[in-house]
Amino acid sequence: MTQGYLLLEDGGVFRGRSVAAAGTAFGEAVFTTGMTGYQETVTDPSYAEQLVCFTAPMVGNYGVDDGRLESEASHARAVAMRRLGGEDWALWLAEQGVVALDEIDTRALTLRLRDAGAMRAVAVSDERGLAVDEALDIVLAQPPMEGTALVAQVSTAAPYVAEPEGDVRVALVDYGAKRSIARRLSRAGAAVTVFPNVSDPDELATFDGVLLSNGPGDPAPLVEETEIVRSLLGRVPVLGICLGHQLLGLATGHETVKLPFGHRGANHPVLDRRSGRVLVTSQNHGFAVAPSETSEATHVSLYDGTVEGFDFPELRASSVQFHPEAGPGPHDAWPVLERWVAGLTGDPDAG
Repeated sequence: MTQGYLLLEDGGVFRGRSVAAAGTAFGEAVFTTGMTGYQETVTDPSYAEQLVCFTAPMVGNYGVDDGRLESEASHARAVAMRRLGGEDWALWLAEQGVVALDEIDTRALTLRLRDAGAMRAVAVSDERGLAVDEALDIVLAQPPMEGTALVAQVSTAAPYVAEPEGDVRVALVDYGAKRSIARRLSRAGAAVTVFPNVSDPDELATFDGVLLSNGPGDPAPLVEETEIVRSLLGRVPVLGICLGHQLLGLATGHETVKLPFGHRGANHPVLDRRSGRVLVTSQNHGFAVAPSETSEATHVSLYDGTVEGFDFPELRASSVQFHPEAGPGPHDAWPVLERWVAGLTGDPDAG
């Protein structure tokens, strides 16, 4: 094993031990506070173009399993850990081509990102191969995440049936959809067909419901995707999750903003304004819908007041910023998907 480093665009250097793939990985450095779910995190398409710092002190200690994959392959470009918890995890990361460093001072790195915000960075597996000064010049030449559209590179190229059996037919628009979303929809009683990020709204409207998935990058440049969402409103029940929530916000006249360091982890408190209940939720996003006091904003983050949910009854549309499929995470929000699918069946007790 060789000595490598993680370099931030502000010049901060965090040295550690290379434990997976050789090479360099450029992207946005972010941190996640989840205590479990490291394999789901790395394979979540919402982590595209990002270097993920795990705040948990040991990562990889319960092994790897194909059933935990949220997509076919890794989307995170690099991983930073305090301590590697298992060789199986390191071998899997190497097979995926992920640069991974352990013995990183992840506490110091997390505090830096929390105070200064997520920033461009590079993970280098062998410090002898790329000098820090040279690496910094390359990092500063990389485009920032703000203004970057990424969904086209993670979406499916063609429609396919993900879950064939169910009482209702749901079109899942793939902006970077996690597999667990289709699984939870299926368990709730839906047959699921997955569509590309840009699809014919007339075809989508033939389904009983349309779910707008999670995904990476800035929602603001997704003009065509936003127009498709707008054209669906009032024609078919729509539910947005994460990026899908942000696109619904844009389609209804709200604004999105880049968060300083994002919401990533499985312990984010969200207030349901209608019931007064606080949900502990799983989240992974760097952009959000700006705070709003409008009546359609049904959920808010108790961290920063950003909008965590919408309900537009007259448009037959609703959304949540958090992940109700909870892959991984707490199950407080499972009923969001269950109630939505039940409502598509005409169940008078749904909602």
